[in-house]
Amino acid sequence: MARGIIDHDGLRREDIRQLNSWETPDDIPFAAGKISHVVLKVRDLARSVKFYAEVMGFRVSEAYPETMMPGRMVFMRCNNDHHGVALVGGAAKQSENAELHHFAFEVATLDEVFKARGHLVRHGVALDFEGRRRAGQQIALEFQDPDGHRIEICWGMDQIMPDAPARPAEEWREAFSLEDAVRKPPPGQEIHISDPSLMRE
Repeated sequence: MARGIIDHDGLRREDIRQLNSWETPDDIPFAAGKISHVVLKVRDLARSVKFYAEVMGFRVSEAYPETMMPGRMVFMRCNNDHHGVALVGGAAKQSENAELHHFAFEVATLDEVFKARGHLVRHGVALDFEGRRRAGQQIALEFQDPDGHRIEICWGMDQIMPDAPARPAEEWREAFSLEDAVRKPPPGQEIHISDPSLMRE
């Protein structure tokens, strides 16, 4: 993904305008409320369970033996749902992220994003990105699990009512550190750090 580029001309291109103008019918008989869970194939099931438990803070709900799922399967939760991530062993190689680019977990406070950064660094997890994204304007960290699946921890994504437009690109405030994201908020994003000592100089 190109970093640091807000291509205003590209955003006004006809093909992009057509994609932005897609209408959702009013007669859909159900409403998807959230992403329920993600199931990932992994090479070393124990290593991945350790990562999601000790680095991501997930808890094991239960596990299946080979007789129930080839490669075995572990269900892990980050809230009261039975599982938010399930892991299936037996992947032949590292993920190439050919189909799934990344998946994200929202935290309740901006302080938690800062705390997550320190926690990830202490566990030797390399950060691929930290700061504020363009569309959505969430403040985020991005990194990879042991199999190369990309994960995001984020806070503050723009909220849009069903018939309201998204924030215009002119209001985007992309940032490449958590500290810059705090110093340069977009209009309307209320930034509050309870513990300023979490910020780097």
